Amino acid sequence: MSSKTAPPVLTETPFSIRTILGPLVAIVIGIFMVILDGTAVNVALPKLQQEFELLNLSLVQWTVIGYALAQAAVIPLAGWLSDRFGAKKVFLISVGLFTIGSLLCALATSVETLIAFRIVQGLGGGVVVPIAMAFIYRLSPPGKVGAVMGMMGIPILLGPALGPVVAGWFVEYHSWQWIFLINLPIGVIAIILGIRTLPNMQRQTVASLDLFGMILGPLAFAALVFGVSKGGIDPITGESTWTQPATLIGIGVGLVALILFVLVELNRDNPLLELRVFKSGNFTKGIIVQWISQIAMFGTMFLVPLFLQQAHGYSPLKTGLIMLPQALASGLFMPIGGKLSDRFGARPLVIAGMALTTVAALLLSNISGDSGISSVMLPLGLLGAGMGLFMMPLNNHLIQSAPQNLVGRVTSLTNAAQQVMMSFAIAILMTISSTKMQNLMVEQGKQQPDVHLFASSFGYTFLILLGIAIVGGLLGLMLQKPKMVEGEHGSKTEIPVIIGH
Repeated sequence: MSSKTAPPVLTETPFSIRTILGPLVAIVIGIFMVILDGTAVNVALPKLQQEFELLNLSLVQWTVIGYALAQAAVIPLAGWLSDRFGAKKVFLISVGLFTIGSLLCALATSVETLIAFRIVQGLGGGVVVPIAMAFIYRLSPPGKVGAVMGMMGIPILLGPALGPVVAGWFVEYHSWQWIFLINLPIGVIAIILGIRTLPNMQRQTVASLDLFGMILGPLAFAALVFGVSKGGIDPITGESTWTQPATLIGIGVGLVALILFVLVELNRDNPLLELRVFKSGNFTKGIIVQWISQIAMFGTMFLVPLFLQQAHGYSPLKTGLIMLPQALASGLFMPIGGKLSDRFGARPLVIAGMALTTVAALLLSNISGDSGISSVMLPLGLLGAGMGLFMMPLNNHLIQSAPQNLVGRVTSLTNAAQQVMMSFAIAILMTISSTKMQNLMVEQGKQQPDVHLFASSFGYTFLILLGIAIVGGLLGLMLQKPKMVEGEHGSKTEIPVIIGH
């Protein structure tokens, strides 16, 4: 079936780690660039407000919201696009679109054009991560899936933590445009390496595009991300935005579209997202644990910088440096977790990782206004270690718990849900923190919050996260390692989940 002039096609022949090193580097570079940009812009918002002479942050925040909405809209399409046109082609085009979007962002002359170009970035970046995860899983040699996925997971956890550091340095010592210009050489390198090293994956046989799913899926995820991101309570005025028209319309449209999307997908032979995979109890328990871990991770990465800048007045760069232990610990423990998962499965790593996350939440819940930097950096390091231990083993567990011909659809499903859970975590935890602060201000008769009020509301919110982490650990106890069967030449493959109609 192969041709002398055709590029190599991935077959069942096992690959060695050395063989897949080139493709792995290309994919890691592409993922790191996309994920780094997801948090880098956050710390530049005050600078952008000043640059474009805006009275408040309400308009410039759409540089973040628009990016997230664009990603949420295209993630459900990633699996179908990969199956229809080939993972290599779609991955390279997506990285290219993100790189072009980065150049356009750097050239933006108004906040409106910057928002538009951030949407272009999001349309490219949203497809990169789910396709990359499916790509690496199919490339990995038998018995080495956890180790390889662990290497790929390093940028997934390092990127969000390093984003504020890199952006803070650029904003303070250069210009905000460099947040986007830095992507240009990275994107070009990823594309060149990808063209040279990525094999052509065998395409899946797919029917015509699920038109209703294509409309309802992106609409549901984008509307939910929009509605939840608009919700919250202003920490100073105490005004709730959960009952404002934009919030209610976004959440309402998202829920209706989601219900219709589920009904349509369950009755399609070839759906956009394979929701019948939830019939696997092992998969369902695993993805709930993943959602809980994402609430803990993204909630922390949002709350801690907010506390450091609002309560202590730290600069963006200093705040990013304080967050660095989380990134370093994640990078250290990620490959360890990947190797251990090949031998022991995801369950012990999820339990150990959730235990570290629980301890981190406990320490953060006891932060006071007089606490030093070390009292923040230590629990951040524990949180990074915990996430590094089990994040990719859990992803691997979810993929192994699904039929192997649906790997691309499963990674699209998990990444689409992640976008919603990330926005949900930030909005809900911010609401909890702000409500607690308002109650304390009323009790103490204060007109403005001080460092002790920030610390008290911050600690209370992490007490909530502590309970969430405990629930995640208990669910981790219920995970079962996917059963293996002997294949040809002694190789082992996962027993696929039987998905009925």
